[in-house]
Amino acid sequence: MDAVRLIVTSRRSLAAGSGVLEILAEVWQAQALAQAIGSRLAVAGPPELRGEALGLTELAGRGCGVLDPPDLAPGELRAGQLTELGDARHTLMYLGGLLGEVGIALVGLACAADDEGTYWQCMEAIDAADESRDRVLEMLRRLADREQALPEMEAG
Repeated sequence: MDAVRLIVTSRRSLAAGSGVLEILAEVWQAQALAQAIGSRLAVAGPPELRGEALGLTELAGRGCGVLDPPDLAPGELRAGQLTELGDARHTLMYLGGLLGEVGIALVGLACAADDEGTYWQCMEAIDAADESRDRVLEMLRRLADREQALPEMEAG
């Protein structure tokens, strides 16, 4: 499935989440999807994105690692459904939005946490989501720089 469709599905599922475990499962799914997108970009994306994409893969993996993996039925892992990235800029814009929403959801969970374990799990996941979003924003900046440089190269 196309990356943007999976991201939109994740955003909707995150917004519809009602309980702590459901929201944490959606956060985990979003981080796993970011990890898969980062991995694809690192291997087959534009050359100027590959280093940042590898960093995204590592950070999103850390985001999954600080959370308990959800019980998913076969085929429910959205990252496993990723078949194509489409336009890198478009995909990264959507992914940045998703990671921002993940951070907001985690802040809400951390503020309402009844136990210290959940609070710290959310805090670590917030850090991972924020750092992952920073990588996405850096990749978008690099793409914008490349697009700006292309007309200059063609004119010169």
